[in-house]
Amino acid sequence: MSRLTNIIEIKKLRKVYGDGVEVVALDDVDLTIKEGEVLSIVGPSGSGKSTLLNLIGLLDTPSGGEIWLKGQNITDATPTERARLRNKELGFIFQFHHLLPEFNAIENVMMPLLIAGVDRDEAKERAVALLEEVGLGDRLHNRPNQLSGGQNQRVAVARALAAHPSIVIGDEPTGNLDSKSSDMIYELLRKLNRQMKQTFILVTHDMTMAEKTDRILRIVDGKIACEMRREGDGFVSTDLCQEE
Repeated sequence: MSRLTNIIEIKKLRKVYGDGVEVVALDDVDLTIKEGEVLSIVGPSGSGKSTLLNLIGLLDTPSGGEIWLKGQNITDATPTERARLRNKELGFIFQFHHLLPEFNAIENVMMPLLIAGVDRDEAKERAVALLEEVGLGDRLHNRPNQLSGGQNQRVAVARALAAHPSIVIGDEPTGNLDSKSSDMIYELLRKLNRQMKQTFILVTHDMTMAEKTDRILRIVDGKIACEMRREGDGFVSTDLCQEE
């Protein structure tokens, strides 16, 4: 298996919660994610989707197995190393944008850059450029309460991309939006994926959005129950789906 094109490799990944009565959230998951891929993860509530996303995003630690990022085994990374990797390699978009209400759009997008030690003038320049890219050039000085839900989510997208991460992780990034705003956010993510060649990993309940991605994984009871890959205008299921 080449690590030149695989940005994420997951081997026998396992996550168990609880003392005494154990709850298996992920059960020996194997997964490879390519550079530049747009991957969607679907499945019922409680199936392990967000757990997998949190492990890939270094927001949680596994109970077993391995996680490789760009050929580096990061399974047992220290808290300091995990924080560094999150800031350098990963961008996050959540269902609720989690913008800081006291700051305007530019300041919210600048925040991860300032944390990373980027010069303030450069951080501001990059933030403005990104906000213009996501169609908010006329809302630069608006605070979250002065923006619509879709506009706030576009600010969140710009913030996630500010530090030029290799991987952008979205946990229900359109789950709190109407269908028009959802379509706009997805098309924006796809446009940025084509321009910047970043990898996007999206957890969603929206099959309309999932069916626009390159690959769909369905997780059930902590296992990958089905994998579908785009082929032309449709999807081809693997043998795994036939066993579900």
